Amino acid sequence: MTERITFEIAKMSDIDGVLALQELYLVANLSEEEKASGFVTTPFTTQQLTEVIQKSELFIAKDNYKIIAYVFSGSWDFFKQWPIFNYMSSLFPELTFLDFDITTNNSFQYGPICIHKKYRGKGLITPLFEFMRTHMLYKYPLGLTFINKINIPSTKAHTEKLKWTIIGDFQFNNNDYLILAYDMNQAVS
Repeated sequence: MTERITFEIAKMSDIDGVLALQELYLVANLSEEEKASGFVTTPFTTQQLTEVIQKSELFIAKDNYKIIAYVFSGSWDFFKQWPIFNYMSSLFPELTFLDFDITTNNSFQYGPICIHKKYRGKGLITPLFEFMRTHMLYKYPLGLTFINKINIPSTKAHTEKLKWTIIGDFQFNNNDYLILAYDMNQAVS
């Protein structure tokens, strides 16, 4: 990585750049071959981005002012507009992770994360995650997410590089997902 990469909490002026990056890696826009390199499944609208930005829960990486990566984070209340998030949060009573009592109040939905393919595998995920983690730690002690089982690059990045723990799985709309958890008090080593 180079010194010109910066990490920021997204501002309203970043919406077009986030939408452009999302468009490049949205699963609906990719061939089967392209999906093998990783993808995002949730398309966000300008209105939804505005809401997340107003809560300071969208984090971006820029290279010379161009957005090259983003990571969403948000309350379960925000994410309840999509049925899959409601379904996942309904599973919380069955899940265990360390000594956490997993609830919608002490956890947040992490992701999606999207990194431009030119910057993948270069160590960007760790400082971007750490930037998000240090900001979200003040709101929530626990991060949760899910990853489509066919999205192997994302699963490997989260379990091997960031040390997320797989705590369960579920099926939704004929897709299989892993549920992962992260103790936000732990810096990525």
